[in-house]
Amino acid sequence: MKQEPEIHVSGPEEASSASPQKGVERRASGRIDRTHPLGGEMSDVLRGILLRVRLPWLLQHYSQVPVLAIFSFLNGCISIGLMSALALLTHSPFVFPSLGPTAFLFFYTPTAPSASPRNTLIGHAVGVCAGYLSLVVTGLTLAGPALTVGVTWPRVIAAALSLGLTAGVMVLLRSPHPPAGATTLIISLGLLTRPWQLVLLMAAVVLLTLQALAINRLAGIPYPLWSPPRQPASSGDGSDGASKRT
Repeated sequence: MKQEPEIHVSGPEEASSASPQKGVERRASGRIDRTHPLGGEMSDVLRGILLRVRLPWLLQHYSQVPVLAIFSFLNGCISIGLMSALALLTHSPFVFPSLGPTAFLFFYTPTAPSASPRNTLIGHAVGVCAGYLSLVVTGLTLAGPALTVGVTWPRVIAAALSLGLTAGVMVLLRSPHPPAGATTLIISLGLLTRPWQLVLLMAAVVLLTLQALAINRLAGIPYPLWSPPRQPASSGDGSDGASKRT
């Protein structure tokens, strides 16, 4: 009589015991687990760049934590260094604090909706408009920065109003970009208040976005030209959530 082959189905206990072991192996090797939030998409960006510049000897190390840390260091230095050099040469405010988190988003999670050109430009534009409007409403357009003249009740209202407007309008426009919250506070706290400064602020955002577009496309990352790719629609009958829970 012919014996039927045994089919072994791993239960949840075995899966859970294998999963930690896999994680230990990844940590021991020093490589980034792409399903872990620490990894982001930096390893994909770095791998694409190494392929472009033909450095095969580095490809076997591209997803290791120290290599990604060095890549992040160089990216931060180059992206903000270029903007700072432009500010020095033109004596204009082409660099400001909220450019930092925007640059980090561009190269850490470039395909995330918040890192798309649309969300970036609309988000910062909303922050600029909300910040300046809060100064107009509270009569602080000609006041000095809060860091030097101190925080007053009108300044408290301006800061709260600017951030609230920025958050609300970004949600309405479906263009969330977290660094825009810092942009609006830069304005409502009086650090940049002149209209020409705000125009240069947006010009700096455009230049940084073009830089991100060039680098990510060079690396072969499907970085969007404008809007983030549409997410697949759910069925709407709750079956997806039920299947996940089961």
